[in-house]
Amino acid sequence: MTAALISAPATEPVSLADVKAHLRVDGTAEDSLLQAAILAACTHVESETRRKLIAQGWRLYLDEWPSGRAIELPVAPLISVESITLYDIVGAAHVLDPDDYRVDAARLPPRIVAKLRPQAALYDNGIEIDVTAGYGVSSLAVPAALRQAILMLVAHWYEHRGAVGFDRAGDVAPLGFEALIAPYRVRAL
Repeated sequence: MTAALISAPATEPVSLADVKAHLRVDGTAEDSLLQAAILAACTHVESETRRKLIAQGWRLYLDEWPSGRAIELPVAPLISVESITLYDIVGAAHVLDPDDYRVDAARLPPRIVAKLRPQAALYDNGIEIDVTAGYGVSSLAVPAALRQAILMLVAHWYEHRGAVGFDRAGDVAPLGFEALIAPYRVRAL
């Protein structure tokens, strides 16, 4: 399965103001550095937990429907499934009726379960599934522990700006980071 971001999050889980307050930084001289660190920390937390933080649109591509009726989705938490489009062997699009499948968003990883396994003659990436994933549109929807993990990463990277060796300062993540994100990890597919 291939996944492509089709609509990026409208905001970040922590703001520049949040980070500057956490670091006790005044002025604007470091703003671009801090913004880059926020983006990197959000990406790192999303990668480590296999969760999307702020609502964002994804398109998932499959060559064929799996042998069973269920498709496990690589994005969580799932907000909604917008559409499932099947392309037949000549490239004609057929949108699957939402009554022909159910969405199991409570399960991790989330999944789509078809009433009957679609039997279309498909070609490479012949199934497109458009979904929205994330905790919500606001940073307040993101669990506090994940927001704190981002703040910790930004602070750690701010204090340790380069590769400094194998001591604690050279770690990618500070002590406590793993404990904050552990309850939010989604198993790999």
